[in-house]
Amino acid sequence: MHSASHKALIQKFYSCLAARDAAGMAACYHPDVLFSDPVFVDLRGARARGMWRMLCERGVDLEIEASGIAADEQAGRAHWEAWYTYSATGRRVHNSIDARFIFRDSLIAEHRDHFDLWAWASQALGMPGRLLGWAPPFQNAIRRRAGAALDGFLAK
Repeated sequence: MHSASHKALIQKFYSCLAARDAAGMAACYHPDVLFSDPVFVDLRGARARGMWRMLCERGVDLEIEASGIAADEQAGRAHWEAWYTYSATGRRVHNSIDARFIFRDSLIAEHRDHFDLWAWASQALGMPGRLLGWAPPFQNAIRRRAGAALDGFLAK
């Protein structure tokens, strides 16, 4: 697959996310995809697809804007902005994310999102996030809570 097709694949992924179309997003992923970000670390395959399904179902007011999409035969990148209400607290969040992709068999085989977890925690969790969001134990608690939410979602 050439770079234009990989760029189109990334564009499709974010178009599907903007439409909250988890099945469309999953179709962009390799069956054994690896997804990782500061909250959901090293999710593989069905677990990565399930995380997007959970976020799409819960993100009723999700707005997405992707930019800077580029790709070659092996890898790609994008910047994306997300605006949504964090369901656990009802607080509005604006997250600014840089993504990196690796392709295999004309699909996304690896997807790594990078964002400032402290900035996210400050918005999503309010004062506790602002005061403690920089601390590794607090960040690990965020990860554990998110992992438990994903486990519960996938179990139903």
